[in-house]
Amino acid sequence: MRRANFLKHIAQTSPAPMGLEIAGGEGVYLIDSCGKRYLDLIAGIGVSALGHNHPAVVEAVQRQAGAYMHTLVYGEFVLGPQVELATLLCSQLPKQLDNVYFTNSGAEATEGAMKLAKRVTGRTEIIAATHAYHGSTQGAASLMWPKDFTRPFHPLLPGISHLDFNCDACLERITERTAAVILETVQAEWGIRKPRVEWIRAVRRRCNETGTLLILDEIQAGMGRTGTLFAFEQYGVVPDVLLLAKGFGGGMPLGAFVARRELMETLTNNPVLGHITTFGGHPVSCAAGLAVLQTLLDRPELLAAVPEKEALFHRLLRHPKILHLRSAGLWMAVELADFDEVRRAIAGCLERGLITDWFLWNERSLRIAPPLTITVEEIEWACGVILAALGDE
Repeated sequence: MRRANFLKHIAQTSPAPMGLEIAGGEGVYLIDSCGKRYLDLIAGIGVSALGHNHPAVVEAVQRQAGAYMHTLVYGEFVLGPQVELATLLCSQLPKQLDNVYFTNSGAEATEGAMKLAKRVTGRTEIIAATHAYHGSTQGAASLMWPKDFTRPFHPLLPGISHLDFNCDACLERITERTAAVILETVQAEWGIRKPRVEWIRAVRRRCNETGTLLILDEIQAGMGRTGTLFAFEQYGVVPDVLLLAKGFGGGMPLGAFVARRELMETLTNNPVLGHITTFGGHPVSCAAGLAVLQTLLDRPELLAAVPEKEALFHRLLRHPKILHLRSAGLWMAVELADFDEVRRAIAGCLERGLITDWFLWNERSLRIAPPLTITVEEIEWACGVILAALGDE
């Protein structure tokens, strides 16, 4: 009955949802209503960086829910969880990133950053990368190219241009008319594509030359996913605006865009309330985010172990059907021949108790993005399952 009501009353996003009925979660595992345990190799699309129901996150949520929840629209009251999280977050960022605007999601962080760039520069053109994904709200969806997922909803925002990731010649498209360039620090939905260090530094220089804001989207790449707290640390660049979400909330809905204070202050005048939200920075979500960040800082071994675990996946995932394995820390794309092979592998893994998925712009690859807490033994088991599933005909 519950499954029938799920299909009847819950709006669906595809004609074939995975349809697991979840009864619980613990560490790297989800447990269905029949008691079967599934190792979650995608962590809710990178959300559960510390695993499901991490004790520190659960305790923080329960404590804050018992104190107070929603009070007034964002930005009016001094709320401890917001202030403490913003303060700790900024202490881990370059000094240019000292002011946080909390949102409910990554898409909302993108929307806020786009408005901020227009307000700061007085310009209207925004340049994004092809095959990027920054969210599905109308502004964020306007950044997508190709238009396969957005064409039925046109017209979307005007003034959006595109460049190809890692394309040197494309940088000339950034001009004095460009308000912002928005890039994923690692392209997620194209199947884990990293920028060349020289290229992303050249983007930074070109933005400086033209007075353009550089927005780096670390909605999936942040919170240790690539082996450092933020992926941009590995490239020697600092964005003007940083986007966070997913793992930032540890399972609670939380996002943010971060910039320097003088930029953020433009949203307070001409007009006043230039960007507002009711539930952004919800106290319970911020308490969860604080617990996530504090745990990552208190347990440096979690990030230190990422390269070793990444290398283990590379050693174990060897099979004639695996054409390529791209990775950025504990974040990988296992490329197969086509979507039929991917679909069979996902089904075979699920039958054996392993949750995997595919990518929006890359149907030929399996997604791997486990909780950072995954153990060597769990990686070995998961890789064995993948190899067995690839052997299925």
